[in-house]
Amino acid sequence: MTAYAMVSLADSVLVVMDIQTRLTAAMPMKVLARLQRNTGLLLRGAKTLGVPVFASEQYPEGLGELEPDVVKLLPEGSRRYQKTCFSLAGVEKFMADLAASGKRQVVLCGMEAHICVLQTTLDLVRAGYETFLVSDGVCSRQRESYEIALARLRDGGTIITDAEAVLYEWVGDARHPQFKSVLSLVR
Repeated sequence: MTAYAMVSLADSVLVVMDIQTRLTAAMPMKVLARLQRNTGLLLRGAKTLGVPVFASEQYPEGLGELEPDVVKLLPEGSRRYQKTCFSLAGVEKFMADLAASGKRQVVLCGMEAHICVLQTTLDLVRAGYETFLVSDGVCSRQRESYEIALARLRDGGTIITDAEAVLYEWVGDARHPQFKSVLSLVR
């Protein structure tokens, strides 16, 4: 994968990682608001465009369930996985479902950037997937941890992008039948 790769509507999935009640409670308010806004944008766009969505929960007994606002936005047919391993790629069912989707690109958002998101993304790169990290759709409790994670992932072959860029790459053209619907999401 190269730095000029773009997300393909036909070949991508969206992975929403660990946006859980006890984790969100620990996030700075401004950081959390940005994460919620951009994750919501991605989920609405995925639903509008038919992009498959996978969602994870890290040890929900300790970190709480997925945020209700995220659950409400999951498109019908989304797959959810509970895990204790930090990398979602360590969940056999997820990897089997991802392979069965036939998609080779993975767009990732969620928390925390320097732990579960980072480990999952690096494992997916090693497994041969093109990975796109949505920088305004991930967060960590500490800014330094977030910045280090993005640098490591960029160095590891992940494309760093943002939510709006993903949506526009998914539609690709103002003549796309769903362009106006997607445009209404970003305005």
